[in-house]
Amino acid sequence: MRSIPHAESFPAHTPAAAQVFTTVLSHGPLTRLEVARRAGLSAAAVTKAVRPLIAAGYLAEGADEDAPPALGRPANLVRVDGGRALFVGVKVTGDEIIGVLTDLCCRIRVARHVPLTGRDPGAVLTSIGELVLELRAEATDLGVQAAGLGLAVSGDVDRGEGVVRYSPFLEWRDVPLAGPAALTTGLPVTVDNDVRALTVAEQWFGAGAGLTDFAVVTVGAGIGCGLVVHGRVVAGTHGVAGEIGHVVVDPAGPRCHCGNRGCVEAIAGEAAIVARVREVTGVPIAGASEAVALAHRGDTGAREVYARAGEAIGRGIATVVNLLGPERVIISGEGLAAYDLFAEQIRDSFAEAAFGSAARCDVRIRPLPFDEWARGAAATAIQSFIRAAD
Repeated sequence: MRSIPHAESFPAHTPAAAQVFTTVLSHGPLTRLEVARRAGLSAAAVTKAVRPLIAAGYLAEGADEDAPPALGRPANLVRVDGGRALFVGVKVTGDEIIGVLTDLCCRIRVARHVPLTGRDPGAVLTSIGELVLELRAEATDLGVQAAGLGLAVSGDVDRGEGVVRYSPFLEWRDVPLAGPAALTTGLPVTVDNDVRALTVAEQWFGAGAGLTDFAVVTVGAGIGCGLVVHGRVVAGTHGVAGEIGHVVVDPAGPRCHCGNRGCVEAIAGEAAIVARVREVTGVPIAGASEAVALAHRGDTGAREVYARAGEAIGRGIATVVNLLGPERVIISGEGLAAYDLFAEQIRDSFAEAAFGSAARCDVRIRPLPFDEWARGAAATAIQSFIRAAD
């Protein structure tokens, strides 16, 4: 949803031009010949696409200065000028708002954290507006105006409409966010689910670059999953594709906030782990960090809780791999602080539940700082900016 137009339009006036640019963005610097090969286009089509992008300063071309000395003229490489445009990304959690200013290559230039003083949508929007104003001032100091804003929220988010349908951590239902945020900030706004936003960042700038089929599984307050199928991030008809957290792995297990029993999230989400550790050990721990510390000190009950959580996560991942057969699963999220406590159980239960050759899926652990959630939001703004020209 773009309630306010860009001050400057991205000069890719055809899908082919946008494809060329995203190819260089994700894999560059590249020679024109390599761009053509990766994008599946002719050399003439690549030349036609890069010309206006170079003229507008979004792409640059020059000799590869890092190439070893060789006879003849060194090949020219096409690269993205990351400083040509800046973007703001904001992640809203249950207790804070994280904002980043990134360049066009989604490299974080500035990061800010502010406490969330209330969950009323109006109050949250006011806090977002104040934070974005600060980050836009930082962009001005760098001599470049911000070109877009991405907002990431957990739960059921309708990106096309810019509406948060349901966010359990914020206790929101049917909250229009993109339009009011655009009016408040003066920027074009993209709103998406936080895990899908992180998946966009991994697809274009991270461990999923170059893959057509992969999944991102996040472990933390909730258990999320972003899916890329045939090169596209999948939201599903109703916007809730990839809800691995609500895959039932133990029908007799604990009640989940969704109403079912034995969901992955009801066993492996941070709140569930903390509650279960309190119950099993009798220790009045205050939160996840204390639960991890107790388990690291060797408390048998706490360690068993984390082992059970690992089994649930592994079975959830196996369900995704059995259904979609991705080349890679990337495990991330703040819950990886406890990864050593359940890594073996994730691997073992995944191997047990994965069917046949699905067990060969490349499962990777990718710990990321919390700012990466906001960087994911910025990635969606970059994506919208580029694709606006399609």
